[in-house]
Amino acid sequence: MLDNTRDYAKAADLGEASAYSATRRNLLDIANSLHGTGVSMDIEIPRIIVIGSQSTGKSSLLESVCKISLPRASGTCTRCPTECRLSRSSEPWRCIVSLRLLTDRHGNADPRNIPFGNPITDPAEVAERIKRAQRAILNPSTQSSFFLGGGEDTAPETTFSRNCVSLEISGPDVVDISFVDLPGLIASAGSSSTLADIDLVKCLITEYAEREDCIMLVTVSCETEFENQGAYQLARSFDRAGERTIGVLTKPDRVARGDEDWWVGLLKNEHPSLSLANGWFSVKQPDNVELKKGITHKQAAQQEKQFFATTKPWDTLPPRFKQCLGTSNLMEQCSNILSRLIAKRLPEIQMTIQEKLRTAETQIDELPLEPTDPVGEVFRLVSELCSTLTQYVEGTPSPDGLQQTIRPEKEKFLRTIRETAPDFRPYEKSDGVSFFSTLTPPQFLENEEEPSLPEDDNNAIYIDQVKEAALSAVTRELPDNIPFIATELFIRAAVARWKAPAMQLFDHIEGILRDRITEAVHAQCEMYPQLDFQISTVVDDYMNRRSERTKERIRWLLDLEERPRILNDYHYRDYRSKFLTWYKSHRSQFHNIPLLQKLQGHERNPSDLSGKIKAIVDAFGALDGGPLDIMPVNLVKVLRTDPYEIALDIMASVRAYFQIAYKRFADNVPNVIDHELVLGLNRGHALETVLRIELGLSGPDVENVCAAYLREDGETAAHRSELKSRLGRLKKAKSELARLRK
Repeated sequence: MLDNTRDYAKAADLGEASAYSATRRNLLDIANSLHGTGVSMDIEIPRIIVIGSQSTGKSSLLESVCKISLPRASGTCTRCPTECRLSRSSEPWRCIVSLRLLTDRHGNADPRNIPFGNPITDPAEVAERIKRAQRAILNPSTQSSFFLGGGEDTAPETTFSRNCVSLEISGPDVVDISFVDLPGLIASAGSSSTLADIDLVKCLITEYAEREDCIMLVTVSCETEFENQGAYQLARSFDRAGERTIGVLTKPDRVARGDEDWWVGLLKNEHPSLSLANGWFSVKQPDNVELKKGITHKQAAQQEKQFFATTKPWDTLPPRFKQCLGTSNLMEQCSNILSRLIAKRLPEIQMTIQEKLRTAETQIDELPLEPTDPVGEVFRLVSELCSTLTQYVEGTPSPDGLQQTIRPEKEKFLRTIRETAPDFRPYEKSDGVSFFSTLTPPQFLENEEEPSLPEDDNNAIYIDQVKEAALSAVTRELPDNIPFIATELFIRAAVARWKAPAMQLFDHIEGILRDRITEAVHAQCEMYPQLDFQISTVVDDYMNRRSERTKERIRWLLDLEERPRILNDYHYRDYRSKFLTWYKSHRSQFHNIPLLQKLQGHERNPSDLSGKIKAIVDAFGALDGGPLDIMPVNLVKVLRTDPYEIALDIMASVRAYFQIAYKRFADNVPNVIDHELVLGLNRGHALETVLRIELGLSGPDVENVCAAYLREDGETAAHRSELKSRLGRLKKAKSELARLRK
């Protein structure tokens, strides 16, 4: 065989009979071999398809070309494509029938070639084998071998199929040609066909005809008006320039009287709108009467030759157009056209195979490796998942880290708790005094970022209301002894408002953590849906337990705060003193705080007293009649007694306790959530231990369990299978090209 396709084309152009014949044969062998590998599913390989409407003589033409008989029973010969690969051979005639399955029973791509019976050595047996093969094609759910010896009464599961019957015919008198016979176009729905069948056949033909490397051999019957020839119209819709269509006029003996010149003009390519680059041909096949009489292929060929040589107007054609008459001339032209196209396309085919081979290999490499050690792979995935989550909950220096994400909510929680401070007003509600025009938070509170009191009065607690609550708490106590319960009630009222923000903080952090865990599980088990599902289920149950434990601890903290208790006496007394001073400073009619502060600034020595204050002290000494032993600060006792002294004491005590308790609680709740839920997720490898136990990674059947976990999802498995099939086809095609071009 010649070394490259330029040599093939050169030999064909030179017209050297023996070299050209050998070249053409080798080119057709290459195409046949490539089609045999199934690589036509991936790249376009030049081929001839035979299309025609029903009853246009298409089957008779194929019988003449293949020198075999095709099934003639209704519904047996046009239900699926028939691939015919013919090659001349010095060996005895034989026919190998196989099923070329392009899809599985669900219609998914699954190309493979299945032998259908032993090779046939008698042409008379081919029709029955084809009929049974087609029955197997139309019943994909049944084992194909069943139809080799039976299944005549089996109703077809589908009316048409993309899968095809493949015939590989060789022998001394066989012409070198390959083609695909497609189901005939159905003119209209009838008793044996439906509108759906019509559409199915059109779709099937379209699938082949729209390929640019497909040569269409279109049969047109001379006994029917050309305008009604649906096959030609369909072919021309895919080949508007007429460059890859070969027209075949069948039944030339049935031309209507007076129409001879029109049909002859068509054969001569004289109708501009119907002209074809590859020309028109005409063949004459035996009719049904002759077939029933058992006419042989040799007799039919002789009869065809005699017809065109003696029948007008065909016998009067110029010599160059007589080359367009007869089946042998048609096949010669088909072989020439196909071999030239193969020679032209072969370098591109070889390059395309190489490119697609690299692409398929890359795509397979991008898929996760199929684990050879399922147990080790599952352990690795679980360990990496837990390590990822541990790193996340410990904290990462990135904007999307857990601590960075929840920090704003924790700050919001602190503000919310701080805003639950009792809004005590050191004046009576009926006074009508504008609280905010007279009161300003003391400096010691501003330094601690104490929020300004709300400007609405909905939550305000007035001094007379505090006193009323205090007096209501008195039972058998002595006068001026107010029970602690009065103070406790105000504290509990404030603490009761802490539950909602505490649970909101928990819900927020838990939601973020759950989302991140879900993302991590999906990312880790992306290719293993079964493992993804199992791990997600186990982790979800584990998180539910951790969440409930955390909420129990928060409820415990809330219960703990319901009863006021404190050991931090120093800060409590300091806060109480400051709050009491602050409240009293706004009741100047009873508490002259500025005077008190000034008096506290003087020592016991009278010589240090200013003149006015010394005079007051001396006056008190004269009234007493004794020595001067009155401290300056005692002068404040001359002020009137505040009737709300009890209320002021309660207000100061409540606010002092609140200052300490809210800070404690605002720290404890986030700490509990962090300790029990966040850091508790995998503390001491707890999550990893739970996963190994719940996933059954220590059981006796661990190998099978892990293998089941790593089973790929249907889409990925199908994709891997399809890539492997494609890779196999491409490698086989590459190998065939290398073998045939040596």
